[in-house]
Amino acid sequence: MTTTISNSNLTAQIKHFGAELFSLKNSANKEYIWEGNPAFWGKHSPILFPIVGTLKNNSYLYNEDEYHLSRHGFAREMEFKLIEKSEKSATFSLISSVETRKVYPFDFELQICYSLEENKLNINYKVINKNEIAMPFSIGAHPALALPGNFEEYSLEFQQAETLKYSLLEEGLISNNSNEIPLKNRKLGLNYKLFERDALVFKTLESKSITILKNNVPLLKVNFTDFPNLGIWTVKNAPFLCIEPWFGYSDTLVEYADLSKKEGIQLLEKNEVFKSNFSIEIA
Repeated sequence: MTTTISNSNLTAQIKHFGAELFSLKNSANKEYIWEGNPAFWGKHSPILFPIVGTLKNNSYLYNEDEYHLSRHGFAREMEFKLIEKSEKSATFSLISSVETRKVYPFDFELQICYSLEENKLNINYKVINKNEIAMPFSIGAHPALALPGNFEEYSLEFQQAETLKYSLLEEGLISNNSNEIPLKNRKLGLNYKLFERDALVFKTLESKSITILKNNVPLLKVNFTDFPNLGIWTVKNAPFLCIEPWFGYSDTLVEYADLSKKEGIQLLEKNEVFKSNFSIEIA
């Protein structure tokens, strides 16, 4: 099943499976979300929960028991329920079950709300802890933004003038090595060589928005004020770029510990609610 929301400027379509955004078009029918061709990558904009990235051995400990979670968690592979709908917004819900508790021993509700506001799509996350104990989790976005044509005609304009420092991945895990890229006039030209070693993972970043430019003309902006971490990723020759706001990231090469002590993890106190938001703003 799918749900469509629209206003005079934009139309967004969301799959109920994974509550995944798979289309965002302007009034001229221009598509801004990657089509999901599995020859490169078969998804569009998956939701990452209750982990972001990869666990060492795809495993973690909690209260000395071992659990197994695959990369980016299970939310992207589960059916969400549409719980609220209007012309310009739609809210989806995933509630813990016997199935989820086998791999993540907590009771929760995850809500995703998509809403259109002029030329902007807002994506709001809500995590509700239904336990009598603190609940460790990570959450993140993974929108693949369509970049047709010559990839090197595109560039990224960062909100702040800064030197980009990113962690290098090794078999999907955070290595001990990092790299730096100085920006020129806050801009970074795109080329596939940047992603030879997988995603660029930013544990810290001064900028809270990134604009994609084509031949120096703004195409769209991703705003992520709420999010402390970020990933940027594509695969060789693919006509898309993922700009990924995160709370959390992969394990380190040596990490295999209690989930509550994982680097970058969030701890949500009992009966509390976590909220965060990011947006895709069309130029």
